[in-house]
Amino acid sequence: MQADAYAGSPVPFDPRALAALVGGTMAGVGVLDTGLRYLYVNPALERINGIPAAEHLGRTVSEVLPGLDAREDMIRAVLADGKPREITISGFTAQDATVRRYWHGAFHRLESGGRVVGVAGIVLEVMAADQEQRALEQARRHLTLLDTAAARIGTTLDMDTTCAELVDLVVPGLADIATVEVFPPDVAAPVRPAPPGVLRLRRAALRAVPALGDELHGFGLTGEYIDYQEGAAVQRCLASNQPVVENLTSDEQLVRSAPGPERLTAYRALRMHSAVIVPVTVRSGPLGILGLIRAGDSPVFTDEDVVIARELAGRAAVDLDHARRYAHEHTIALELQRSLLSEPRPPHPHIEIATRYLPADRSVMVGGDWFDVIPLRDGRHLKAMGDVMGHGVEAAVAMSHYRSLLRMFADDELPPHRILEQLDRMVERSGLDRAATCLLVVVDRYGGACEVASAGHLPPVLIDPRTGARVCEEMTVGPPLGTGFGGYRTTLLEFDPGTVLFLYTDGLVERRDEDIDVSVGRLKELVLPAGGSLENLLDDVLERFGPGAEDDIAVLASRTRTPGVGTHDAT
Repeated sequence: MQADAYAGSPVPFDPRALAALVGGTMAGVGVLDTGLRYLYVNPALERINGIPAAEHLGRTVSEVLPGLDAREDMIRAVLADGKPREITISGFTAQDATVRRYWHGAFHRLESGGRVVGVAGIVLEVMAADQEQRALEQARRHLTLLDTAAARIGTTLDMDTTCAELVDLVVPGLADIATVEVFPPDVAAPVRPAPPGVLRLRRAALRAVPALGDELHGFGLTGEYIDYQEGAAVQRCLASNQPVVENLTSDEQLVRSAPGPERLTAYRALRMHSAVIVPVTVRSGPLGILGLIRAGDSPVFTDEDVVIARELAGRAAVDLDHARRYAHEHTIALELQRSLLSEPRPPHPHIEIATRYLPADRSVMVGGDWFDVIPLRDGRHLKAMGDVMGHGVEAAVAMSHYRSLLRMFADDELPPHRILEQLDRMVERSGLDRAATCLLVVVDRYGGACEVASAGHLPPVLIDPRTGARVCEEMTVGPPLGTGFGGYRTTLLEFDPGTVLFLYTDGLVERRDEDIDVSVGRLKELVLPAGGSLENLLDDVLERFGPGAEDDIAVLASRTRTPGVGTHDAT
């Protein structure tokens, strides 16, 4: 049967003329009678529907194509009022029963001798146009991601923050779930070793669309270490330095992609079906991976999605490398500072000590502030608080020299001002070009008195648990060490048992908009917290005076236990 086959109609018309007119068009053309049964289909409509023309004739649209929403109500409206209508038709044809397709149709009423004889319809498939539009919209979204990446990723030198910025960018635009996992740092607290053949990464960031929030707990937590077995997608990705794309349709595939089989239940609950693992790499080597997952009704990843994911991972890798290098240097600096400024041990069993060090610039963890406690004979001990000019490694090295010289000259028989004089001369001879302030305090065995000498340093504070705090302003202050002027004096300070001696550097009180005497005067308001803990005292002090500090802060609090009286918390 030819495509222009014809079945009888109440009013005859010439199908050959119609076939000659529309037979060569790419649009599908069909004629329906008043019962919406096919009278005619052209070759294009025959191809579109995937059914021979003869199988159309005499049957309705729904009979020929039951999976098609032909909008028959709208076609009947054309028959009823004669007004042409444009209709969007969608559904499945015999050509492909798995893919929904879309057509744009125009329908006109047919009349002959004043009588309505049927409807002529012209349909043009618009699915291809829709696909192009969707592809264009997706390309625009991808370009937006790339355009905003520079502004939204790498705003700080904190590695975890940079990872969080990356996952925040790609969810939901590129994935339903995103994670960034990195290698453990090489200078930090040791991490338990991974078993042979197992790859251990630290999950630095995790993000999911809100709809998956309730099910995400089984996926893992930010900050945890994850072990990937041999053959896992992450291992294959890092070994090849290429993205790994997986459609996770079976349990076997899910288990192979997961860190271990115990994650299968969680992955199934999330309805994961597609994953992309992208290496985050710089020239020096891999930093970790960016993992993207789609779940539920989201489409699988396309090749373009993978290209965009790799581009974003490459851009983020530069920022992550900067953050990693900073974290490496920051940790080394912190360890250096701790080694130079080691926590002093109580010089005698009856002495309690608590200390704190707080850098003003968190990006420079080393500086010139220091403290020390040196045991002397007869139950006495020497406390020191110093501040070398400047910041950074140079100040820290100078601080180490000062501290070493002090331990050399801390003689049992010398009063504090004589020790300062020897320090001043030795610093001048050694060529140290950084001056420093220093406060020395020799405390007697029973903690009822101390000898104090200052080289340009601020006065100590005595905190009596009964009468409150007083700043020891009566002491004589000499010039800083390293100036060669000398002229130091020792002052005797007496106090009641249980009194806390509080030493500090100028970073605690010095402010640009306040006179230093006023700032120091505020230390008279210090009180021991409930329970008398020295640790809690220093926490309270830094909480109150630390904000707004423009210089490093070092503080030390000590107390002599009174025999027969209950002890306090010790450091």
